[in-house]
Amino acid sequence: MARFFDVHPVDPQPRAISQAVRILHEGGLIAYPTDSCYALGAVMGNREALERIRQIRQLDDKHHFTLVCREFAQLGQLVDMPNDVFRAIKSVTPGPYTFILPATREVPKRMLHPKKKTVGVRIPDHAVVRALLAELGEPLLSSTLLLPGEDAPLTDGWEIKERLDLVVDAVIDAGETGSEPTTVVDFSSGVAEIARYGAGDPSRFE
Repeated sequence: MARFFDVHPVDPQPRAISQAVRILHEGGLIAYPTDSCYALGAVMGNREALERIRQIRQLDDKHHFTLVCREFAQLGQLVDMPNDVFRAIKSVTPGPYTFILPATREVPKRMLHPKKKTVGVRIPDHAVVRALLAELGEPLLSSTLLLPGEDAPLTDGWEIKERLDLVVDAVIDAGETGSEPTTVVDFSSGVAEIARYGAGDPSRFE
């Protein structure tokens, strides 16, 4: 059964965050709230958790996983960003956007798109995620909690606990989130292309 942490959405309890991070460090897979919707998360090098996410969401090897970062210093270690792309991303972060970019050697190969060698990155604007990332001290491997055959991601922590109780190790509930995943902007060609319309305003990238 998954551990259930009921936390404040603006001022999350440090003890609960610490316990959730301990589960991550021990190889666990968690469901957590973001500024767009709920997501699945694990430490970056956790191969087993990566495969668990693939199974839960029934993903193929062309799916772009996302590395959720606390700050730009982490972002710069994971992806290659020309100056104009850096400025464009910085202008809308933190926020509900995911950016597809060429990965550096710091990113495990199993996370990359097999042909493009790209990965998703984002800096969320949500107190719970930022507390998690601060305690974790590294980026979080992540994927939107959108289940197979469903049109919208899960937005309620208790429903997630009921439905995924046997396939995740912890659920962090901070109340309902938005019902849209992030807007995905693909910069892999050097030019912005909207790969998915979502919670973030896409107009500045169109």
